[in-house]
Amino acid sequence: MHPPPPAAAMDFSQNCLFGYMEDLQELTIIERPVRRSLKTPEEIERLTVDEDLSDIERAVYLLSAGQDIQGTSVIANLPFLMRQNPTETLRRVLPKVREALHVAGVEMQLTAAVSFLTILQDESVSIHAYTHSFLQVILLHLEHRDTGVSNAWLETLLSVIEVLPKETLRHEILNPLVSKAQLSQTVQSRLVSCKILGKLTNKFDAHTIKREILPLVKSLCQDVEYEVRSCMCRQLENIAQGIGTELTKSVVLPELIELSRDEGSSVRLAAFETLVNLLDTFDTDDRSQTILPLVKSFCEKSFKADESILISLSFHLGKLCHGLYGIFTPDQHLRFLEFYKKLCTLGLQQENGHSENQIPPQILEQEKKYISVRKNCAYNFPAMIVFVDPKNFHLELYSTFFCLCHDPEVPVRYTIAICFYEVSKLLNSGVYLIHKELITLLQDESLEVLDALIDHLPEILELMSTGGESSVQENKLSSLPDLIPALTAAEQRAAASLKWRTHEKLLQKYACLPHVISSDQIYYRFLQRMFTIMMTNNVLPVQKAASRTLCIFLRYNRKQEQRHEVIQKLIEQLGQGKSYWNRLRFLDTCEFIIEIFSKSFFCKYFFLPAIELTRDPVANVRMKLCYLLPKVKSTLKIPADKHLLQQLEMCVRKLLCQEKDKDVLAIVKRTVLELDRMEMSMDSFQKKFYEKDLLDQEKEREELLLLEMEQLEKEKQQNDGRPTTDKMFEKKRRDTKTPTQSLPKNIPISVPGPPSVTPSTSKEIKKSKLIRSQSFNNQAFHAKYGNLEKCASKSSTTGYTASVSGLGKTSLLSLTDDSFRTRNASSVPPSFSPNTTLPSTSRGTGNSLDPKSSGSKDTQPRKATLKNVDIFSCFLTCNWIYKLVTVFPSDVAFNGSLLTAHCHMAGWVMISMLVVLL
Repeated sequence: MHPPPPAAAMDFSQNCLFGYMEDLQELTIIERPVRRSLKTPEEIERLTVDEDLSDIERAVYLLSAGQDIQGTSVIANLPFLMRQNPTETLRRVLPKVREALHVAGVEMQLTAAVSFLTILQDESVSIHAYTHSFLQVILLHLEHRDTGVSNAWLETLLSVIEVLPKETLRHEILNPLVSKAQLSQTVQSRLVSCKILGKLTNKFDAHTIKREILPLVKSLCQDVEYEVRSCMCRQLENIAQGIGTELTKSVVLPELIELSRDEGSSVRLAAFETLVNLLDTFDTDDRSQTILPLVKSFCEKSFKADESILISLSFHLGKLCHGLYGIFTPDQHLRFLEFYKKLCTLGLQQENGHSENQIPPQILEQEKKYISVRKNCAYNFPAMIVFVDPKNFHLELYSTFFCLCHDPEVPVRYTIAICFYEVSKLLNSGVYLIHKELITLLQDESLEVLDALIDHLPEILELMSTGGESSVQENKLSSLPDLIPALTAAEQRAAASLKWRTHEKLLQKYACLPHVISSDQIYYRFLQRMFTIMMTNNVLPVQKAASRTLCIFLRYNRKQEQRHEVIQKLIEQLGQGKSYWNRLRFLDTCEFIIEIFSKSFFCKYFFLPAIELTRDPVANVRMKLCYLLPKVKSTLKIPADKHLLQQLEMCVRKLLCQEKDKDVLAIVKRTVLELDRMEMSMDSFQKKFYEKDLLDQEKEREELLLLEMEQLEKEKQQNDGRPTTDKMFEKKRRDTKTPTQSLPKNIPISVPGPPSVTPSTSKEIKKSKLIRSQSFNNQAFHAKYGNLEKCASKSSTTGYTASVSGLGKTSLLSLTDDSFRTRNASSVPPSFSPNTTLPSTSRGTGNSLDPKSSGSKDTQPRKATLKNVDIFSCFLTCNWIYKLVTVFPSDVAFNGSLLTAHCHMAGWVMISMLVVLL
């Protein structure tokens, strides 16, 4: 059709009018088939059914007077009628179905076979009623002239045989089968008999099988038609399972040997596959004297005269080598290995000299066959590693593995990529041998290969990083410098394609990277890329996958400055971004933060930026926030987070009063009801939330451990850079100074035991912490929290007990700070406070970014906590002085200065307590 000209340039000349008329004629031609497809009033009248008829009456009417399509619809609806009214359906509808099937076409026959099978599976009627009503219909149509219809009814019959009683099987199926399996019957009838015999052997005892079934089996194995012999040969595996080992050796094995020499290639192929599947049934003598020579002859003939068996042989070669492993001589072992290597390179050495358009069809067919052979070899590669022993991999199979990973055909590389994880597990400590092949597959030009490889990418990288052993190596993947460029290139290639599911899966698998590479490598090579995907990608699942992976990167980042930078970017570029799409992604990120991090972490950095979106100008953002509010509220603990709860309630109240969008308002009302039903978690453990509180405490402990490790590493670096004399001087200075003066403000104070330890003990403790620091990144980030019970056994009084035991050298400040460092009194770790300006909501005695900005509501919990701390500290000090005087009077005489010092301390504590109370 010609495009119409613009209105301003309309030309009404004669030529143009003729052009418009041609266009109208084309439209008329297009509409003609539509008009012809419409039903005439007479046809509509014939297809119309009275609406007042019941389902049974309508079905009977349509089967009697309706058209074929209506009858097919009734038969398809037969299972529903049987569930609704089985008695009336069997009495009135089923006779009509039998009459319709006598003259039915292929579509109605296929529909009836499926419906009959569905009725059996639904158990709508008893087995006796089903046998009486449906079995004869199934048997009647088994020999339908259409092969597809016959196979459909046969599948239904084979399913029915599973549930029928023995007597019914004998009279209704086995006895008629004797005549159906004779040579005088059609080929289709004999083929059906073969499959039914294979199914019946599991339903009768060995005596009945030997007397009534095995003669029929032998007769069909000697049938004049190769199709029947091949079909019967494939059923010998089922028959062998039913008759036992002795009859299998005396009856089935001779038949298989004879069929393996058959003139028909399909018969020989069926015999070979059946022999491989029955290897475990035969003893060592049968395998070495009978089966092994047959296998050798198959292998020799496959290259010379019978290429039809080559594909099957390559597919079953792994199972064959495994089944015959114990009986191979060294020469036979080497010969089978060389045969496998030859199959792996089959077709690669041939050069036909033709261009792609000039390749003859027979050569194309042969190349397809060779590709299938190499693909099967790739599938069997793990089994061949077991065959040669993983210790001999580099000498025997590495070159073959290299060829399969660099094969020119995608199906071969795809299959070896699927098997790569199994190969890595088998090699164990020798996994370093296939590092280069991992890089090759990651850089493969086909995304199908990459998609197959990344299914087990976390497990593969873990094996690579640990060398296949459970012990953790300090140099993570240091011997594989090309890994990070290969991973980034793979992600960019997936992002540039239209296969977003592969891209999403790859980003999800990148969450394993904190377990295998360093935090700095992730920060500089992957983290910014996650930001870019979240900001620019147009596929929502991909954005969410990038967001979750970024949160995991942040969770295991080991530098506080980098963590604060990432948090600030999340808040400024997403939470406060100009695009509403970015603000929606910020809410997704908040949901992942709640899932991955501790509650205190979310409340400190993301609580206020999240609830600020209640004032967002876009309704979709407010709506999404409303759905998230119950999860946001679940992060609060009372009374430490009372001020945050008040802010949340204020935001929800404003939404209720000021929201103008009716959809958002409806969601707000539902959310308010849900928030009212929620029970608040308390600072102390509650029985109802015990498991959740334990998980949260474990997360918070790991976050504190990250901060502690960072500080220990900094101290180690500082100490390593100083002279020995300076270190000794600094050590003495730290020992003489009070703990209050020497503790950094941004490090959580911990008292692991009695403080009066020797310098060597203190050094050992720091060394053990540093070792834990170096190995923390190797902990699986998806751990099942198996050690949570240890955490549950710790009480908040542990810190007091440890401090009291050495009170002579420990100030009460360190005692109280360590005791209330847990979330019960100060749920936000003080060392989380960022250097940059970040929205923060500290709890309890945690460090605040801006003390001036906190109102009276925020200071009340702090005062209450200080009151409890000082009262308890005063009590402990006085109790210690009392014990010192009463139990050790002689020691007091020699340590008067110590007693005086602690009395002064108790006095200052009492004064501070009075100040707080006032």
